[in-house]
Amino acid sequence: MSNPLQQTIEALAKEKGIEPDVVITAIEEAVATASRKYYKTGENLKTRFNLETGQVDLFALKQVVQEVANPATEIGLDEARQMYQQLYGDEVANSIELGDEMEFPKPTEVLGRIAAQTAKQVIFQKVREAERENIFAEYNQRIGEVVNGTVKRFENGDIIIEVGRVEAVLPRKEQSRAESYAPADRVRTVIKGVNRSAKGPQIVLSRTDPALLIKLFEQEVPEIYDGTVMIRGAVREAGDRAKVAVFSRERDVDPVGACVGMKGTRVQSIIRELRGEKIDIVEWSEDAIAFVTNALSPAKVQRVSIVDDRERVMEVIVEDKQLSLAIGKKGQNVRLAAKLTGWRIDIKSEEEKRREVEAQFEGLEVKAEEGEEGTPAEGTEGEALPGADAEGEALRAADAEGEGLPAADAETAAPAASENES
Repeated sequence: MSNPLQQTIEALAKEKGIEPDVVITAIEEAVATASRKYYKTGENLKTRFNLETGQVDLFALKQVVQEVANPATEIGLDEARQMYQQLYGDEVANSIELGDEMEFPKPTEVLGRIAAQTAKQVIFQKVREAERENIFAEYNQRIGEVVNGTVKRFENGDIIIEVGRVEAVLPRKEQSRAESYAPADRVRTVIKGVNRSAKGPQIVLSRTDPALLIKLFEQEVPEIYDGTVMIRGAVREAGDRAKVAVFSRERDVDPVGACVGMKGTRVQSIIRELRGEKIDIVEWSEDAIAFVTNALSPAKVQRVSIVDDRERVMEVIVEDKQLSLAIGKKGQNVRLAAKLTGWRIDIKSEEEKRREVEAQFEGLEVKAEEGEEGTPAEGTEGEALPGADAEGEALRAADAEGEGLPAADAETAAPAASENES
């Protein structure tokens, strides 16, 4: 660019990280706004930046009509041809037709100081809006990325961190309780989100998000970076403990060993970055029981059984001396394992399970005894059925008559006695 204004535009665009066309558009809009305030004629004013002269040209747009109703925005066909004949000649003038839109130059030197100040404000506003939009678009695509920054100041518990040429905020809830910082400290964080606000885009950082842990592993472990080892899940309680589930695509590569490194060098560098946060690296498995067993590391599990597959509930039995280790401090180990696996885990010691089984057996024995005692009460002992009882009464009545036979037998015996007599 040759003229001073064009050089200034280039420098401003480079400083703000925007395109020169954005600055030029801002200048054109600024001059148009200032011109409307100065002329106040109701004309349709248009500006155009002249790359050759480095000046902003101002025009009044008028539409060619048969009969003029509004002289500020309309012009007659004969008048338009006459004006263009004087400026551009007969050929251009004769080519004008009804409905064409014509440009009439207007001077900009008369705008004055107030108009120039208005233009300056509009330019700065447009450039600032373009800069904010660029920052939002850039960092919105970088969510989940780890960035390095410098602590700049503190505001109501939040930490303002300078990341590149912008300021980002590390909210109190995204800070690890095991960490403390001072101004000018270098800090590594993960971009959690970008919010729009009246003051411009606000970049939100985090030191507690599991994405930070995953990105640190990607940076430290080449096998994760090249895709040989995959991280299938990560959970954290920032400052205390974290669990990472890893899986290897190749049989010859041990996923846990690759993440730990030679003598623990790889995982130790991550632990130092997280200020001593303990990290359990466990092997991921498609088998839910095996995955839960691994997730409860460092505790050793005796057996695991699925209580409710639909509700995803498991019962885990451990040795008595392993119970506290499996549960963890304030339930931390089992809580993280449940988050990592997606199963609700009920941990019991062998002694507790044994007592529970004995109680169940005792309950069954009591029910069985109650059932045996209830058998006589149902009429199986000492009581005859109604039909059998009636038949017994009839037999006893016949015995009481002395014959011991029914009445029908006595009748048949009478003829036999008369024959003997004869």
